[in-house]
Amino acid sequence: MRKPELAAAIADQTGLTREKASEVITAFTDQVSAAASRGEDTTLIGFGTFNIRTREARNGRNPQTGATIKIPASKTVGFKAGKALKEGVS
Repeated sequence: MRKPELAAAIADQTGLTREKASEVITAFTDQVSAAASRGEDTTLIGFGTFNIRTREARNGRNPQTGATIKIPASKTVGFKAGKALKEGVS
């Protein structure tokens, strides 16, 4: 499901217009991104948690040449599904 389809589904369920539903989705993603940039987790009970994960520096291999390269440490955003989401998928 892409953003326009999600906005349409939210609009149908809530009675909002598609444009307003799209604004709500944008506001949500902006707030999750802002919290992540501050290093904060975002938890939605039953749905899941967006959190910052740290990757250690490591050695990798260039697949074309086979040469060893150093991959620097980095941060990434992870998602852990909540109980209700897991049960809904199963």
